[in-house]
Amino acid sequence: MTTYDDSAELGDDLVALRHDLHRHPEIGLDLPRTQERVLRSLDGLPLETSTGTGCSSVTGVMRGGDAPPVLLRADMDALPVQERTGLEYASRVDGAMHACGHDLHTAMLVGAARLLADRRGELPGDVVFMFQPGEEGWDGAGLMLEEGVLEAAGPCVGAAFGMHVFSAVLPHGHLATRPGPILAAQDEVRVTVRGSGGHGSTPHRAKDPVTAVSQMIVSLQTMMTREFDVLDPAVLSVGSLHSGAAANVIPDTASFAATVRTFSDATRDRLLSTLPRLVHGIASAHGVEVDVEVLPGYPVTVTDHGETAFAAGTAVGLFGGERHHTLEKPLMGSEDFSRVMQAVPGSFIGLGAAPVGADLEQAPFNHSPLAVFDDGVLPVGAALYAELALRRFAAATSPSGAAGAEGADR
Repeated sequence: MTTYDDSAELGDDLVALRHDLHRHPEIGLDLPRTQERVLRSLDGLPLETSTGTGCSSVTGVMRGGDAPPVLLRADMDALPVQERTGLEYASRVDGAMHACGHDLHTAMLVGAARLLADRRGELPGDVVFMFQPGEEGWDGAGLMLEEGVLEAAGPCVGAAFGMHVFSAVLPHGHLATRPGPILAAQDEVRVTVRGSGGHGSTPHRAKDPVTAVSQMIVSLQTMMTREFDVLDPAVLSVGSLHSGAAANVIPDTASFAATVRTFSDATRDRLLSTLPRLVHGIASAHGVEVDVEVLPGYPVTVTDHGETAFAAGTAVGLFGGERHHTLEKPLMGSEDFSRVMQAVPGSFIGLGAAPVGADLEQAPFNHSPLAVFDDGVLPVGAALYAELALRRFAAATSPSGAAGAEGADR
């Protein structure tokens, strides 16, 4: 029996766990119900479990031999999204939804713990199970690193692997890897312009912050195309814009917030320094004042070439070459698993979770209130998590010591 055969037998339990998590989503770093549900699901397994002090994390250690430990990570938090899927197990929490599939990640990692528990005698080293809250903008991975998740087994882990489901783009049950940068760095910029309000009929008696903000937003888009190399991608999108309450009143203030995505430290640093200079110049031209706040986010997620080749080979060995894809380009999404990738070598794997037969170009993508993730991929993810640990140990203890990617498509 392979891990995939055994994971199929866990299918009903994993579906029940996933549906329970989906019905009761929790947001941020404090996930008490989710934490309790994960602990209950792990109860009885040969694990040393601990919980976080600064967040509702769960860390499990399964003891093996003396080889360097391997870490497997799943994030557990939901999003502030009102679900509109109409599913029987849809969210029962108003304004919260597992719109990014973290409920699947959690259930799959629980499944992997069960699969590895049955194979504990085959483990040449310890496995660290990282159940993380607060991925969606709360830097839960950073907190778990501060609290010592990488050293949970004693010595620092030798390799780390994460996974993410997609509700579109990839076919059902297909997997994707990419060596090097796979996800962007993410930062946030908040701008507040302060003028002086007045009557809309006499704008010359006011200092209008709305026209200044409007010019700032348009000029920022022009700046992106004229000051940055198109071959070193950068994206700036304004997602929040606020000002005023009446059509005939010029307000005192106007504000906007933007997300910034980059793939290199040089472009990231330059963009975050150029943007304030631009908005200050426009504010000065309009005779208004401006405050600029830069909120640093997640760094670029960079996968290790050797570990990614190994992960690709593991996927091909389990499911066949036709179900593995190498991404030609990185994705503009971001991940706090990047913190782990900065600290130890590892890889991040995409898993297609769209329903079988779905139109991948039209299916609602992650974060949509209509996003649907199919239960059928739960055994796929659970088996892959488990095999990544088993085969990584086998590679580490082989005479060559190389992770390798035998059978991976190139």
